[in-house]
Amino acid sequence: MELASFSSGFQHNLKMRLATEIQGDETPAHEHHRTEKPSPKPSHQKYEIRELSESGTVESPEHFAIVARATNDAVRDWDVRTGALSWPQGLETLLGYKSSVAAGDIGFWQKQIHPQDRARAAESIRDALAAEDDRWTGEYRFRHHDGSYVDLLERALILRDADGAAVRFVGSLMNVTARKQLQDQLVRSQKMEAFGQLAGGVAHDFNNFLTTILGYSDLLLEELGMKGAIANHISEIRSAAGRASVLTAQLLAFSRKHPLAPCVLEVNSLITNLDRSLLRLLGEDISVQCQLHRDKDGTYTKVDPGQLTQIILNLVVNARDAMRDGGCLTLETTTVTIDEEHEAGSDEIAPGQYVCISVTDNGAGMSDEVKQHLFEPFFTTKDEGLGSGLGLATSYGILRQSGGHISVESELGKGTTVKIFLPKVEAPPPPPYKKPGANKMPTGTESVLVLEDDISVRHISVRVLRSLGYEVLEAATGDDAQQLIGKRKDKKIDLLLTDMVMPQMSGRHFADWLRKASPKTKVVFISGYLQESLQPGDRRNGEMFFLPKPFDSQQLATKIREVLDSGR
Repeated sequence: MELASFSSGFQHNLKMRLATEIQGDETPAHEHHRTEKPSPKPSHQKYEIRELSESGTVESPEHFAIVARATNDAVRDWDVRTGALSWPQGLETLLGYKSSVAAGDIGFWQKQIHPQDRARAAESIRDALAAEDDRWTGEYRFRHHDGSYVDLLERALILRDADGAAVRFVGSLMNVTARKQLQDQLVRSQKMEAFGQLAGGVAHDFNNFLTTILGYSDLLLEELGMKGAIANHISEIRSAAGRASVLTAQLLAFSRKHPLAPCVLEVNSLITNLDRSLLRLLGEDISVQCQLHRDKDGTYTKVDPGQLTQIILNLVVNARDAMRDGGCLTLETTTVTIDEEHEAGSDEIAPGQYVCISVTDNGAGMSDEVKQHLFEPFFTTKDEGLGSGLGLATSYGILRQSGGHISVESELGKGTTVKIFLPKVEAPPPPPYKKPGANKMPTGTESVLVLEDDISVRHISVRVLRSLGYEVLEAATGDDAQQLIGKRKDKKIDLLLTDMVMPQMSGRHFADWLRKASPKTKVVFISGYLQESLQPGDRRNGEMFFLPKPFDSQQLATKIREVLDSGR
């Protein structure tokens, strides 16, 4: 039922009564007893043709206009009896409509409300009019004259006659669009944080399974010397585990808990090396243009090269899907300086020098509503089955973890530009020369303590290290490890291989305890993510090394030998 029709029920009952309306408190006392009806409740505002202040004094229309201008609000005055609607203030300044254009009835207000909010707002007002409420408050979206929608907060006073029947509805409309946008950003941030925590926990546990699969696959292929069809089957299992590790890496990157392996790289070189991959992804109907910044010292940043490659390829695929009829993709690199006054130099990105990678397409573009949800997990505009909705959310997590930022500029029908900002760094020194050698796992005879609560990861790690010649001790908890060390008396432990997250005592706390008893013991942390070690009082130092899960036998052997040989 529309609000205009609600007023028709009042007309017959109020027709005679309105001719003798009560004005202020001037009615003689005996007039209150001409009928057997009970006296009206004191809380009801008595209807008056002229404007009344809360104290009952008559105020001029200019008074209310001044008040409305002071608050930058609009005021609407609705006669519930007839449906007539007037706008004493703010119709043009706040909503863009001229009084001559706006129809003078409640239907104008109803038509401008967003279709998704119309029924809710109408029902709420109907309930307030039918009840004994003297005030109503509600929020809804209202169409501005330019076609956009603004979020309005309306606070209204309901004026009633002596019997409590609503006859007039006067509302003050405040533009709360900025506040709503901030609220939406907060909600999205909380949703992403909640999903990040879930993704981090699931991926961390899943990485334990993958470490076991990779380790035992290597043992079957190398230690047992499998050949033929069986070896091919095992290789397929290992390949599947490798692909699964990419998925967990994406989940952990989104949660900003992925153990990234950053290194200093030259951005232009990375993009140049991607040329062939890009052409295969795009197809024949899309051309590629590269506009690379030519800095004489190079354009360097410190980031995980595999993750940055994944981000760029993901953006390229999105651009391809937006250009279904063909088009042009432009890759551009520049260096920018962001200061305190820069629009991006706020909470999103710290001031400083950045390398900027832009991916631009001339495809379909995006609406404002789509742009608001771009970085939410599982949000996608692609057809069902063609997109996971994790691409941009993952990119957001990786870049924020790397001290960078990502922004999107898009307009329907005109294409999209995605900009990646990464801190600019100095060029690295040239790498030392290494003699080519056989790809064999390095061996050793040192003593290694493996502290890992996951039994599968612990067993495969112990087996690999023993096969390489190391003396290996194993423990599932910090208490068990302390007892083992106590039994060894004066025998030293050369290296501790420990998970970061452990029951009872964390791997970092145990490492601190062990270092006091054995200062020369080297430490390698293993974990599905590194975030725990960055908490206050849990920082890594120069003597600590890290091996991310999942890892295979070669990676484990190489890291152990690297750490044991360090500092000699």
